[in-house]
Amino acid sequence: MTSTLLTVAYHAVEDKKAADIVVLNMEGISVMADYFVICHGNSERQVQAIAREVLDEAAEAGYPIRRMEGFEAGRWILTDLGDVVVHVFHKDERSHYNLEKLWGDAPQLNLADDQ
Repeated sequence: MTSTLLTVAYHAVEDKKAADIVVLNMEGISVMADYFVICHGNSERQVQAIAREVLDEAAEAGYPIRRMEGFEAGRWILTDLGDVVVHVFHKDERSHYNLEKLWGDAPQLNLADDQ
């Protein structure tokens, strides 16, 4: 069962054409969040647009934003929504940090089917 907050975050990144969206179920694996949404954009401008959409959609749905880091540089923007953390990478940075491999024991969810 996925949370409404996760659905809001997923659709926000999808709406801004984020590439290679991966959702990791972090429940029982990390105390930071229940879910990570990981994606990338092809330019700093797109990365910022994706992160801004996450902020806007979460706020519109009534979810507070705990913290956002990296917005100005537009290379890796981390948006902490509480139970959901959204990582928006520039395509050149994503493979370098490789969060999917770092958290390889976390099951991936396929939210594309939940539409």
